[in-house]
Parts: sequence; structure tokens; C-alpha cells
Amino acid sequence: MKKNYNFKMKNWIYIEDISQYVEQEVIIKGWVYNKRDSGRVKFIILRDGTGILQAMIWSKDPDFHLFKIFNELTQESSLVVKGKVKKDDRAPGGFELEISDINTVQIAEEYPISKKDHGVAFLMENRHLWLRSTKQVAILRIRAAIIKAIRDFMDGQGFILTDPPILTANAAEGTTTLFETSYFDEKAYLSQSGQLYAEATALALGKVYTFGPTFRAEKSKTRRHLIEFWMMEPEWAYAELDDAIQLAQDLLVYVVEKTLETRMPELEILERDIKPLNKIKSPFPRITYDEAFNILKKSGKSQTPYGEDLGATDETIISEQFEKPVVITHYPASIKSFYMQPDKEDPEKALCMDIIAPEGYGELVGGSQRVHDYELLMRRIETHKLSPEVFKWYLDLRRFGSVPHSGFGLGLERTVAWICHLTHIRESIPFPRMLYNLYP
Repeated sequence: MKKNYNFKMKNWIYIEDISQYVEQEVIIKGWVYNKRDSGRVKFIILRDGTGILQAMIWSKDPDFHLFKIFNELTQESSLVVKGKVKKDDRAPGGFELEISDINTVQIAEEYPISKKDHGVAFLMENRHLWLRSTKQVAILRIRAAIIKAIRDFMDGQGFILTDPPILTANAAEGTTTLFETSYFDEKAYLSQSGQLYAEATALALGKVYTFGPTFRAEKSKTRRHLIEFWMMEPEWAYAELDDAIQLAQDLLVYVVEKTLETRMPELEILERDIKPLNKIKSPFPRITYDEAFNILKKSGKSQTPYGEDLGATDETIISEQFEKPVVITHYPASIKSFYMQPDKEDPEKALCMDIIAPEGYGELVGGSQRVHDYELLMRRIETHKLSPEVFKWYLDLRRFGSVPHSGFGLGLERTVAWICHLTHIRESIPFPRMLYNLYP
């Protein structure tokens, strides 16, 4: 079906729609991705953000005026071309444009990112230009598809999108990894999570989710960590841990299915082996922390002592035992956040879960059933040496109509990195913020 963009120039189309205009004259607005000269035939490889198209100029006249324009064009020069669409299986994408006219918008200076290989430091310094490369475009289009799938799923399950503040007076995780800023005459912090505020809106709306940027001032340089990243966080009144696990599992299955359905060309550009993704079906394997620790002990590869949180190496060792994401539940309560509900049958364990991605991509989802009893929450706040006064509003939720409730956080960039099979999380977001990396 042809898209109607309501543009004044009705012949202007996007490359992604080129198959609908065979033997028709169209206008393409874009940039020079590459070009080559074969004497009487000149080729311009065009990009417009939606795809790549081969365009051709042909003439017996060596002084043909379009040849002169062709000779002036440099990589990333912007231009508007007019021509007839031809079906050609030899051309990239199976179509070619026979150019009849070119209007140069701007002749680009020498492009710093050439076709030769560049180091990561150079590419990150030029991230604003690196984004134009074919693989980076593919990743960002997959990211957009994943975001849409997440929102479509949550909306379809009856969850209401609510927006938490980014500036907060307290830490959701009760840690010191916070970015502090001044808020007139008092201190404020960049949000680590929208969870606490989502708990409040869940008691108003029943089922809610937040989706936005979060910040962690962790001095980590691993391939799995970012300083600024996006999280989708649902909170669900009356839901218990098993409900949250089922929701998270169904969400991941849906996101993978929709990405495979809508973004196969981009996955092919990334040379992503989709066989592992085709195995992401319900149900996911489920183990306890104790069972996970036994796996680590048998492997002989982990140095993590029992009772400590699992590290990246531990998660990779465990994930190697499964073809699907694995759900790990019932971590020691002592190493988990103050708001996690202890298990009645074993108060030393928390009613919590992590979902670890296959293929060594680590934790995708972390969640729990929340403490809903006022006295217990107060004790947990004191045990973690937090200020009851700062959490007064959060404690109020346990004083006025408290109910069992659960939720989790899904890290967007880790999900993108896993589905795209990226070697580093930095390529999963347009402008990554990492340790010692604030430019551009």
C-alpha cells in the first residue's frame, strides 16, 4: 500500500517504497553513499535513511552535463535526483534508478569516515557521523521496532503509560551510584528508576508502566554497561511474583517475534544468525538462586562465593546451559533492594527474579514482588540505613490501601544488543554515555 506523506511534491518517494514505482518517474531526496565511474555509465549509490538505491547516469556524450555534476559529488553530498525506476536483479535491493536530473543541495567536505577500517575511539569521537553507516542505521531501525513492540504489548495488556520524574529526592535502589545536582536550595538526583513512582500510579490505575531514561553513576567499563540507558518498568497492583515472571516472559517472546516479522532486512545487514531467536518461545526455563549457584560450582569457572550477587561471568556460564532466556528466582534477601518482599516460606530469600539472556548477553529483566506491609518496609528502610523521612510518601502507599504488587525493569539497550547480536552495548543507542565518554 502506498504511503501518503502529504508532501507538496507528489513524486517524492522513499527508497523503502521503491518496488511500488517500477517504470514510473520519481524523485529521491538523499545523500551520496558511494559512487563509481564506468566510462559512459556512472553509478551513484544513494541513501535516504530508509534504504540504499543504485542510480545510473548513461550517455555517449563525454561532456554530458550530468557527468559534470557527478564528478563534483563527494561522499555524503546531499542531492535530489529525478529518474525512472527499473527492476534490475543485479542492483542492490533489485531496483535501479535511471537518472534524468540532479539537483545538488550541498557538496560535502572530505568525509572523515571513509570506507577503510577505523578504530573504536575514532568512531565514537565521530558518532554523529558514524550513525549514517549501513549497520548503524540497521541497529537504530531495529531499536525503534523493539520500542514499538514493547509499547504495543504493554498497551495491549491493558497497562497505562505513566511518566515518572527524572529529578528525584531519593534513590530507588538505595545506593550511592547517583548523579547529584542542585535543585534550588536542596539536593536532587537523576533518577535510577521510575519504579517507586510507578508503584504510586499503579495504586491509582491498577496496571501501569513507565518508559524512559535512567542514570547510574557506576564506574563500569564493561561491554554491558551504560551510564544513561532506557528502561521499561511495569507495576501491577495485586500481582505476585509469578504474575510478573509470566508478563516479562510473554513480553520478550512478543518483542522477538515482532522484530523478526518487521526487521528481517536489517537483521540480514547485521548478519545476525536468527536460529537462536527462533527458539525464543514460552515457557522459559526457571531455576532458583541455589540451583544457579550449583551450576556455577559444577562449572569450576566462577569465583563468586555463595550469598553474593551474580556477576557478568556467572550469568554467561549459566546462560550457556540454556537455549532460551533463563529465569533465576529467590536470591538472598540480604543482597537485594529494600523494597523486595521476603519469601514467607524462607524469609532469607526474596521474592525476586532476573531473566538472563542466552548467548552471553546478561540480565535483560530484573524484578520482584514488592513489600506491601508498612512495618516490614520501615524495618527494611532502617536496615539499609535509608531515611524514613525521604521515603515518607513511599511509606504512605503502605498506609492507605496497600496491596500485594509486583513489577520489573526491562533494559532496552541490553535487549537491542542481544537481538542484534552486538559485541558492545554502545552501538545500541544513538549517543552512548559511558565512563569518560560525554562527546558528542
